[in-house]
Amino acid sequence: MEHQDIVNRYFPNLTPEQRIQFEAMGELYAEWNAKINVISRKDIDNIYPNHILHSLAIAKFLIPKSGTTFLDMGTGGGFPGIPLATLLPDCRFHLIDRISKKIKVASDIAEQLGLKNVTFQHGDIGECRERYDFVVSRAVMPLNDLLPLVRKNIAKGGHNGLPNGLICLKGGDISEEIRLTKAKVEVEDVSTYFKEPFFETKKLVYVPI
Repeated sequence: MEHQDIVNRYFPNLTPEQRIQFEAMGELYAEWNAKINVISRKDIDNIYPNHILHSLAIAKFLIPKSGTTFLDMGTGGGFPGIPLATLLPDCRFHLIDRISKKIKVASDIAEQLGLKNVTFQHGDIGECRERYDFVVSRAVMPLNDLLPLVRKNIAKGGHNGLPNGLICLKGGDISEEIRLTKAKVEVEDVSTYFKEPFFETKKLVYVPI
């Protein structure tokens, strides 16, 4: 398993506690993945670059103020929510997924890491009525399908230097889903943040609300 040094390299100001948490994170996911297939079996050895660091791209795009709230839509086993909650302990994260066993994994890992800023919901996005500063997601569904579902969950305004909105991590050609979204969309290459080959085709998509 590639070591957490890759996280330290891009986020050199981690506290000692955060370094311990990120160290433990990979081990916890490996243990759970042996029981429940949360991450592709062939990909678990690459959990640090392909899942943990990839999730943290959002924290390169946006450095949120204390108290900022996030909804992780379709979190699966906890990505991007758990790495972000570890990095940003002064922000609050609510993770939702329709698959109960994945929420169980994410919830257990958060508990074992000692995260106090994360809540969980097993259910459909239609059952979530709260509003947040940002909705985040990682390869859940096409942008043009996702935005109408989560627009109701994004609070108006913003106190982070840019408007509240939707931030997605995507891969491959996303030009058609952007065209179909019919909203202002900003796209960043994740390769501007991280230099590993995995990120060459990865995009960060921001839709201000």
